[in-house]
Amino acid sequence: MTTHLRRYGPRMPTLQSEPARADQVENSAGGHGWTVDDFQRLRRFLILGTEGGTYYVGEHDLTRENVESVARCIKQNGKCVVDTIVDISSAGRAAKNDYALFAYAMCLSADDKETRKYAGLPMNFNKVARIGTHLLHLVGYMQQFRGWGRLARRVIGRWFTRKTEDELALQAVKYFSRDGWTQRDVLRLSHPSPDGSRVLNWIARQRQVEATDWALETDEQPELSALSKIIQGYHAIQIDGITPRDAAKIITDYELPREAVPTSLLNSKDVWQALLPHMPMTALIRSLAKLTSVGVLTNSERNNVVLVSERLTNPNALRGARIHPIAMLSALQVYDQGHGERGKLSWTPVTAIVDALDAGFYASFGAVQPTNKNIVIGLDVSGSMVGTPLAGVPGLDARVGAAAMAMVTARTEPAAQVSIMAFSLRPVPVTISPRQRLGDILRDTDDIPFGDTDCALPMLWAEQIGLHDVDAFIIYTDSETWAGDIHPFQALNDYRRRHVPTAKLVVVGMASNGFSIADPNDAGMLDVVGFDTATPEIISGFVRGDI
Repeated sequence: MTTHLRRYGPRMPTLQSEPARADQVENSAGGHGWTVDDFQRLRRFLILGTEGGTYYVGEHDLTRENVESVARCIKQNGKCVVDTIVDISSAGRAAKNDYALFAYAMCLSADDKETRKYAGLPMNFNKVARIGTHLLHLVGYMQQFRGWGRLARRVIGRWFTRKTEDELALQAVKYFSRDGWTQRDVLRLSHPSPDGSRVLNWIARQRQVEATDWALETDEQPELSALSKIIQGYHAIQIDGITPRDAAKIITDYELPREAVPTSLLNSKDVWQALLPHMPMTALIRSLAKLTSVGVLTNSERNNVVLVSERLTNPNALRGARIHPIAMLSALQVYDQGHGERGKLSWTPVTAIVDALDAGFYASFGAVQPTNKNIVIGLDVSGSMVGTPLAGVPGLDARVGAAAMAMVTARTEPAAQVSIMAFSLRPVPVTISPRQRLGDILRDTDDIPFGDTDCALPMLWAEQIGLHDVDAFIIYTDSETWAGDIHPFQALNDYRRRHVPTAKLVVVGMASNGFSIADPNDAGMLDVVGFDTATPEIISGFVRGDI
């Protein structure tokens, strides 16, 4: 047989640096796979973002590619884009809301009038721009597109006027300015009808008013409303020379948020102790290091530690506050190391808080049903995964995220039915256990050597070590595979022919690029977005055969 003809034929392997089928395209690494459709790329953009770019593509180019993809989606079906943005944003499926706000600004500025009108409906708009900081970010993005048309003025004006006075007061105190914009600027441009709103007048006056001006007359209303308490408390705590003890009393009496407290008071244990009982979940997670460093969270402050631990592990509280797993993962990594990524703040981690963050990470995904199937989890630890930031979070890359997210599936399934391996140019033994603390697992994966990418290795490894009963391969990757002698889909089809005809492949995309190793024409292959809070249950349902 002539040697050079041995590689040709429908069942013969193909180098990943060459296309195996006519519908494949070249990825950024020089390998070949498939492009994901624009709506799948839209979901990747909304959930993973483009901050920091990837190993192969810079942030500017990656953002441009995604923005062009979003524009095509809007042109194809603008209402569907709005619905997708609203669904992902309102359900807290993304780590950051910025990308949803950016895409929403594109919808509000679309050429299609029906898309603009649909995006301008308060029932949609208010689910994406939920709080003051979202509104100011959105306004900044709108300036890059159509700007301030009649529709934008109307929907933004309604954002203010459809809130109760209490809700508006809280937003005004917490989120008065962002990105060079103030709520006063937005009021002046949107022209809402104040209808006697004292809070809108207060915002319009740049909040320059004495607290005494807000006291309600006894004969008009015997008790102070929640509104006047928040605003009076804000002014009361701004008094020059106020002591931490007096400030703590004001915080307790008026239930003030941290944003109302002058910076000069934020090194006081008394102040942070007063903030703790009413601190929102997001603020609590971001403040764990500070709470520990000032002495509010220590082993001797047992009541505080128990209170915080219970909140961090409460699935309903996490879901209600839209706490994303990336926020928990980032907090766990930073808190456990005892010092910040920037600045000089340091602390002694409290073990119970580390354990609570670990448990909270898994709880933030919600309930996941086990498949009770035999599963191989493949972790791409190649150089491109290390060089790809995860959702723009400092200290987190796609490789760390893949290991963390894989543990959600590993913890859900019976241990005897899950095999975990890592790969780059060759398979790497992984000795991690799903019962280990997440921080230990991440440190272990950091020690795995990385190199070129061959995403066919999970299937080849299963064949090599005698795993002949695998129902599903779940691969966490950026799909920038190029170094193998056989394409991943070919390796899966070989495994199906030899062992399990119904074996499935789930590709969990860990970067906001346009590629996948999952064959879009194969019903037994699924491409999903990494760190979408819905992904673990989608994977489980697909492997079970429910979807």
